[in-house]
Amino acid sequence: MKYSNENNSTLSNAGGHFTVIGAGPGDVELITLKAIKALQSADVVLYDALVSVELLDYAPNAEQIFVGKRKGCYTYQQGQINELIVSRAKSHGKVVRLKGGDPFVFGRGAEEMEYAAAHGLQVAMVPGISSCLSVPASQNIPVTKRGASESFWVITGTTKEHKLSADVALAAKSNATVVILMGMSKLSQIAELFRAEGKAETPIAIVQNGTRKDERIAVGTIASIEDEVAKQQLTNPAIIIIGEVVKHRARILSIAQNQELQLSK
Repeated sequence: MKYSNENNSTLSNAGGHFTVIGAGPGDVELITLKAIKALQSADVVLYDALVSVELLDYAPNAEQIFVGKRKGCYTYQQGQINELIVSRAKSHGKVVRLKGGDPFVFGRGAEEMEYAAAHGLQVAMVPGISSCLSVPASQNIPVTKRGASESFWVITGTTKEHKLSADVALAAKSNATVVILMGMSKLSQIAELFRAEGKAETPIAIVQNGTRKDERIAVGTIASIEDEVAKQQLTNPAIIIIGEVVKHRARILSIAQNQELQLSK
């Protein structure tokens, strides 16, 4: 396996070069400088559905190929994406794979790097700001807070078998903050698991299109959240945050409102 760091400016492109980049959660300003530099030097960019297309402006001279996948809709199958990475790297030089969030958090960045390396490419990884942390933060919800949460779980809501992860049931037994990605289709099952643990009144927030201009949020309890989601018609892509830390959002909003009232007097 050939491995390279993006800081190394003397890389050879003889066998092609592949870099996996995390684009962040959606806000174009939440991409790293290192990722921008990699985009600027790219010959080909393969980008996903959750990536803000404005980021492609950093690679104006690169061939740009959309390889995004949505539920039930695939522009390319994963095997085709892997083959495209290798063929373009060998014919063009530097291929960048631009993926939403952080590609090592429920993304296929690691799998694609393995495939590329096994086919003779130099590989590199540029981490991204993961949605599991940044989307709650964008709504003033910390995943840990002294006195409220000492740890947090990050769980996929849907496994490769299209089932709810068994880890959700384990997480429901803990006092940790639980962040669930790709779980909207399993919301009823998730709520039932928490109710079974006597946590019907546990706070929960669901954020759709987190950090984007069309961001939307529903806040409630395990008992009420399904009604809130139906009322607001929230859908994927969304992140589920469960735990006492959700209350921090209301506290911050209350403090801000009180300050505005004081200033208006």
